[in-house]
Amino acid sequence: MAENTFSLRVVTPERIFYEGEVEMVEFNTTEGEIGVYKNHVPMTVIVSPGVLTITEPEGQKKAALHAGFVEILRDEVTVLAELVEWPDEIDLPRAESAGQRARERIAARGDDVDLDRAEMALKRAIARISTLK
Repeated sequence: MAENTFSLRVVTPERIFYEGEVEMVEFNTTEGEIGVYKNHVPMTVIVSPGVLTITEPEGQKKAALHAGFVEILRDEVTVLAELVEWPDEIDLPRAESAGQRARERIAARGDDVDLDRAEMALKRAIARISTLK
């Protein structure tokens, strides 16, 4: 293990999405964006939809991270995610369509519209689309 790396494990109910030694990991939390290096202050955070950026010694990988929790320790980070997608797993036209539907529901603001749900759908669509850029 390199001196400046730590262990990252990303787990979903269906699979171990990622497991390896990384230099940094970045993602969105309910409190804002966070970047984690080795020896970060231990904490737990709640994930907010966005791009998960994994920096390995060889380069970066990106994925769409939708919801979950993260445990940060000094030499390891564990992401317990409801859903994470690699770029090749994302259907761009479907993500764009979902984003448009969410925008329309938010704009309508009718009594039958669950705004929280529509906003989360929009954030997930934006995360998927951003991962592909």
